[in-house]
Amino acid sequence: MIRKIGPIVGLGFVLVLLLSLFSGLSAYFKAPPEATAEEEFHLQPKELYLASNGPLGHFDRQQLQRGFQVYKEVCAACHGLSLVAFRDLAALGYEEPEIKAIANQWLTEVPSVNPDTGEAATRKAVPSDRFPSPYANDTAARAANNNALPPDLSLITKAREDGPAYVHSLLTGYVKQPAELLRKFPAVKTSPGLYYNPYFANLNIAMPPPITSDGQVTYADGTAPTVNQMSTDVSAFLTWTAEPKLENRHRYGMTVLIFLIFATILGYLSYRNIWAEAKRKVAPIGPLDPEHMAKREHAKDEKNIVG
Repeated sequence: MIRKIGPIVGLGFVLVLLLSLFSGLSAYFKAPPEATAEEEFHLQPKELYLASNGPLGHFDRQQLQRGFQVYKEVCAACHGLSLVAFRDLAALGYEEPEIKAIANQWLTEVPSVNPDTGEAATRKAVPSDRFPSPYANDTAARAANNNALPPDLSLITKAREDGPAYVHSLLTGYVKQPAELLRKFPAVKTSPGLYYNPYFANLNIAMPPPITSDGQVTYADGTAPTVNQMSTDVSAFLTWTAEPKLENRHRYGMTVLIFLIFATILGYLSYRNIWAEAKRKVAPIGPLDPEHMAKREHAKDEKNIVG
């Protein structure tokens, strides 16, 4: 009985699902959902060329040093680099005395403990320390930023789609809210304490424009510190913080690729050399098998059958 009823019940479920599907599709096409402000006005990051782009990419040390300067003078007041140590700056071309001076003069001191009292204290940073967060904890960070938590920038170019291009576009993308947006979506007017940026996911970001004018940073190498240049340089620096071994990875990858191509060519040539004189042998089977043919002829002879 159950075997007879089971297929009927299953067929009923299939019919219900099909009805639901067609009903949903019909409702969607009759009254499609209205586009949101984010769908219409959110922009994809602008293309950004960096020396580190591509499989043969490498870091431009001068650009990384300029980017570090922008981070130090503009970004470090709100954002930490908790996964980067001061001594890692040696990879950017800084000498040991310079690194010691940078650590010692860093604006935010490193949390520590007073050895005499056992109470919480701070001390000057040393090269082995990681870049300290500008805030004691997340609560203090939110309190200082209108309840918004500034993200750590160590891996920001890996954590965001399009990485460096996203950072660059975000830094240079602050504009006034378009009149067309306010006309079509009056409810999404930028609230006080937020800033309109079409490259941010929901268009409104709590971070004020960090790079506001040309000349905000003075480069030691004489490069013109335009808004675009400073944004590009800090994007390159944050690419390095996220992937400090990028050059080694590219180098090893190319070495392995060349080896595999060379090994493939050698393997093919060896195959051709070994099997060049070999002839493919096909074993006859079935009626053409000599053994079968001999037996058949012998049987014919015995029965006096002329083949």
